[in-house]
Amino acid sequence: MYMFRFAAAIIVVASVSSCAVAGSAVPGELDVRTLATGSFDVDKHRYTDTAGSAGALVEGVRMAATIAPTVRIDPSLTYGRGDAVLSTVTSALDYVANVSRPILENRKYVTGYATAGADEENAPGAKRPGPTATVVTTSVLRFPDATTATLAARELEDADLGVSPDNRKLPSTKYPAAYLHWRPGIPSIGVFHAYNEFVISGLIQRPRADATDLTQWAEKSLAATLAQLAKFTPTPASNLSTLPVDPGNLLARAVVDKRTDLRPNEDTFAVYPAEHLTNISQDQKLAEETIAATGMDFIGEAGSSTVTRVRDQQGAEKLMQSFLDRSSHYDPMSAPSEVPGAKCLVLNSNGNAEKEYRYRCYVPYKRYLATVRGDKEPEIRQKVAAQYALLANSS
Repeated sequence: MYMFRFAAAIIVVASVSSCAVAGSAVPGELDVRTLATGSFDVDKHRYTDTAGSAGALVEGVRMAATIAPTVRIDPSLTYGRGDAVLSTVTSALDYVANVSRPILENRKYVTGYATAGADEENAPGAKRPGPTATVVTTSVLRFPDATTATLAARELEDADLGVSPDNRKLPSTKYPAAYLHWRPGIPSIGVFHAYNEFVISGLIQRPRADATDLTQWAEKSLAATLAQLAKFTPTPASNLSTLPVDPGNLLARAVVDKRTDLRPNEDTFAVYPAEHLTNISQDQKLAEETIAATGMDFIGEAGSSTVTRVRDQQGAEKLMQSFLDRSSHYDPMSAPSEVPGAKCLVLNSNGNAEKEYRYRCYVPYKRYLATVRGDKEPEIRQKVAAQYALLANSS
């Protein structure tokens, strides 16, 4: 079973009482000390902690840059199906056969990352596309070294083959070292391929059970992933605990309820490369175009806030407009007039109040776009003001 995380709704909360704001006036800019920011911290801050015992998770988040979004495999695969950080053996077993646990444990599995995309949306009432769809799922699994990864790839293939006596190997002329297999009559193919200290694991579903067609798609997927993986510099396994939790001080620019409560977490305290946005997007083509147009490079998730770094102020405003244009389940609402450029939305009847925040607000500042979320309108105004103040104070 494949377990993916999808983009969460981005909303904001703020209160109306005023509070003194740290900082100083900058010529030509709003004096943020005049803003009503409530109890939110808005002073310049740094998270100086290193990953410690969460090193595998922090490296797994970095590995979002190891897999090409599916739209790069084939332009038809525009529907992102989410992503997942595989920082434990248990989480990795969502992407390989359960009988593979001893292999991962014996070969000292380090960490990994997975994502998927399709050429169709999920079937009505279903959690995945129907049988007419092409779906490509790819995970990159890391091991201590290249020798171990090579052994693990072969053993993972043998374990997968052993799941059914009907499974058969398939050759690849383009990647003769890769392991491919299928079950005749079933329109899917499994792939394992070692590259340096990594094992690429893939599962591809097609509308028809054609071995030649499935092999061609496996090779297309491998080509895209290998090209992406070649650009990635892994952290030495012995240094994972020393990874900074906030490279570039991106998380420190996000307004949060309590700074002291935050620990590395793939959803609520992590810095992702830009590929993360594409992988979770329901329109990967548009996401790729937006990344290129805005110069986006990193996305910081902190609590219920997000701060995205782009090329410049124009890029931040362009990214904000792209998000606004794709918010059909939100309606515009007034943003605090004292916060330059801020835009706010409120969930409408097309949204899901159980899964999405009621309010979502965007705050652009220089090369950053912050998104704040919440469910109480009084608090949202404070949070928007606090986010602007924090961005200004962090410059």
